[in-house]
Amino acid sequence: MKKPAYIKKIIIFLSILGPGVITANVDNDAGGITTYSVAGATFGYQMLWVFIPMIIALFVVQEMGVRMGAVTGKGLADLIREKYGVRLILFAMLGLVLSSLGNTIAEFAGIAASMEIFKINKYISVPVSALFVWWLIVKGTYKRVERVFLIASALYLSYIISGVMADPPWDVVLKETVTPHFEFDSHYLAMLIGLVGTTIAPWMQFYIQSAVVEKGISVNDYKLSRLDVLVGVIMVNVVAIFIVVACAATLHKNGIAIESAQDAASALMPLAGRWASELFAFGLFNASLFAASILPLSTAYLICEALGFEGGVDKTWEEAPVFYWLYTFLVVTGAGIILIPDLPLIPIMIWTQVINGALLPLVLIFMLNLINDRDLMGDYVNSRAFNLVAWVTTVIMIALTAFLVIMSIFP
Repeated sequence: MKKPAYIKKIIIFLSILGPGVITANVDNDAGGITTYSVAGATFGYQMLWVFIPMIIALFVVQEMGVRMGAVTGKGLADLIREKYGVRLILFAMLGLVLSSLGNTIAEFAGIAASMEIFKINKYISVPVSALFVWWLIVKGTYKRVERVFLIASALYLSYIISGVMADPPWDVVLKETVTPHFEFDSHYLAMLIGLVGTTIAPWMQFYIQSAVVEKGISVNDYKLSRLDVLVGVIMVNVVAIFIVVACAATLHKNGIAIESAQDAASALMPLAGRWASELFAFGLFNASLFAASILPLSTAYLICEALGFEGGVDKTWEEAPVFYWLYTFLVVTGAGIILIPDLPLIPIMIWTQVINGALLPLVLIFMLNLINDRDLMGDYVNSRAFNLVAWVTTVIMIALTAFLVIMSIFP
């Protein structure tokens, strides 16, 4: 029996599904969840308006990465090296590797923090988790790894449930989501840059393009890949909104200050109930484990592409030794640092997001120059609307970072 056309389209879409949903959802990692939690607890619902422009900006940026990967068959670092030379990509690579290492440390901090809520010591949870993520990538195939990541993406629903259980005033939530609110205050600006930095992170642009190339997505699949990106972008921002709402409805309402997502999960118990608290903690563990797999992977892709080494999850260790040694080094280093007693984890987690915000314009400028190159992209160069949104995002990030630096020096 012949299948209807719409059934065929759904099957094709499900086969394409992956890079967009996975890349977007990794945004809600330990550092991101901490940033959203602190934003909700500190500023209540005031920062919800940020998510609408971020949905638009994130879609435009991620779509550009998918399009470049589908059209050229090459990763972003590979294209930057070919067009601008090794020196420039090495400069960009240094900042991004440091940022990625900081993020990886933050993920293992999230694993430790979330498991401590369930009475599991970090000296057990962190090594076991590090071994799992290492085994998953080194011993897995791209298809198997992608399936695990898609399951992890679905588990973010726990945050939506936590947000509903917090019983927020939905009329206020809706009003604040569509009403811009801005303050010239260093704490507010730092949080704003952190929110944008964790939602539109520099490493994402390298990972999504590399994933598209490794999955073998071509120009023929490009329209369905855009839908994959859209689903991921909406999903990640809805989850982030519910994290802010859960903390605003409970912690901010009761004047409880927090410094981490672990604080948020613990404080939710007497205010929203045990299940809301444990779902929040489970979400943190899932997000941290998910991101602890992806972030070192994105860095390994970036370095191998930049320096011309073989890389990819479908390659064996013998075929891509540099790729796997880099991944192993980042996982072991990230997990090992977290096991150091009395490490100041919270500043690492928060300021890593701010560094992401500061690095983002550099990556966007590279992307915009590449995607508007007709010799490279042919008819698939950016439209005027896409260029406008991307350039506005770049200029805003530069301005916000400059404000933060100035207000830090002259409070």
